[in-house]
Amino acid sequence: MTHSTTETTFSGFTAEDFEVFTIDGLEPRMEALIARVRPKLTALGELIQPHLATLCGEEMYVHVAKHARRTVNPPKDTWVAWAANKRGYKALPHFEVGMFGTHVFVVFAIIYESPRKVDFGRAMASQLDQVKQHVPQHYYWSPDHMSPQGTPQADLSDEQLLDMANRLQQVKKSEIICGLRIDKHDPLLRDGDAFVRQVEDTFQQLLPLYRMATV
Repeated sequence: MTHSTTETTFSGFTAEDFEVFTIDGLEPRMEALIARVRPKLTALGELIQPHLATLCGEEMYVHVAKHARRTVNPPKDTWVAWAANKRGYKALPHFEVGMFGTHVFVVFAIIYESPRKVDFGRAMASQLDQVKQHVPQHYYWSPDHMSPQGTPQADLSDEQLLDMANRLQQVKKSEIICGLRIDKHDPLLRDGDAFVRQVEDTFQQLLPLYRMATV
């Protein structure tokens, strides 16, 4: 089988990609981000999209972070998101792959703009045992998509997970993120094909959470 030269490929992330986040100043950092990282996120978006559409049973659209609203502070992270809406993803449960200066994240997310977070919080609270079974112990949870921090499920008590679920129902600015983080030194990131497979496997693992959020 011959591949056309126009076929999208993903080459993996390099040390140089992570160094973008050490560049001072909004414009210089954005220039480097647009030149080095954004083409990779765009390629990744296109590669993963058909798999995710099949997985979710609906059309999924690619949204690469533009950081357009920034006027002073350079971005601390960047990402590509997939959601079932062509116009935007923030109001919907969605999937993301992105990077901070320290690691890559592969996650399911519902951020504060989404009205679905109340229903998801209710479902998570009532089906906590199923959630814990579906989510691998080394996947992390975070209540803040802006923060590079997160806690592995293995280190969270039922009470802490329930607290996150309850916050989604009660606190307007609440969020929930769950998934995999991969250290910037992990050799997996240098192998584009292996990384794409890891992303597909991770999203399959996180699919029950997406289902809970979209019923």
